Amino acid sequence: MDAQTLRAETFKALHERDRAFVMPNPWDAGSAVMLASLGFEALATTSAGYAFSLGRPDAEGALSLDDTLINASMIVKATALPVAADLENGFSDTPEGCAQTILRAAATGIVGGSIEDATGIAADPIYPFDLSVERVEAAVAAARSLPFPFTLTARAENLLHGRLDLPDTIRRLQAYAEAGADVLYAPALRTAEEVLAVVKAVAPKPVNVLMSGGLNLSVAQLSEMGVRRISVGSALALAAYGEFYRAAQEVYELGTFTFTDRKMPFSQANQFFKD
Repeated sequence: MDAQTLRAETFKALHERDRAFVMPNPWDAGSAVMLASLGFEALATTSAGYAFSLGRPDAEGALSLDDTLINASMIVKATALPVAADLENGFSDTPEGCAQTILRAAATGIVGGSIEDATGIAADPIYPFDLSVERVEAAVAAARSLPFPFTLTARAENLLHGRLDLPDTIRRLQAYAEAGADVLYAPALRTAEEVLAVVKAVAPKPVNVLMSGGLNLSVAQLSEMGVRRISVGSALALAAYGEFYRAAQEVYELGTFTFTDRKMPFSQANQFFKD
């Protein structure tokens, strides 16, 4: 069994357990190595976190498919863990384009990826229902053509884009599940009741829940609710950037350096990156 197939089988098995696992989101090789050192079992890219590292906003067109694949490859090579990629809307409006994106992404070494139904157009943020389903069907077909079990996640983006229509979100997730998606994901669920509604609606398919602020739930609570995968999106990147900014702000505004009392020791940081 080659390395990618082994990672793919490992990733698939994580979703088949009877408890949730946390899949944190590094934005570069260094953050991936640090997360792996803590014992996390899988990683996922974050388009926002990576965009920020390049000095770009999290916005439509901020990252190209090539940018995304470079980042995914970097994270894959950094550790031996399974890696899934945030493939946004497949970098295409068409089902055919989504399929090609899955194939290109798989060539980087990732073993899973997500396709969302957001258009990237503020005035019309969500693809029509039928087209959204066709896009997932095409992505699933591409994933099934690979020589290893690629885990395809389908994302319903209504809530993240201000369309607070849970029934339509669930309708979409159910259709994506029927289209063959392995994991279902609706970012920005607002309450435990909404999480439970989604989990029950697509059962027995596994659900990913984003914990980046707003939901006051623990891993244990989410697991008890039937959630099988938990991600944090850009939250870890924002935590790192927040601490960096506060430290620099202290130096600039106060002329003091108390942040150095809180920094990670150089020897500890350096040790992460030694073979």
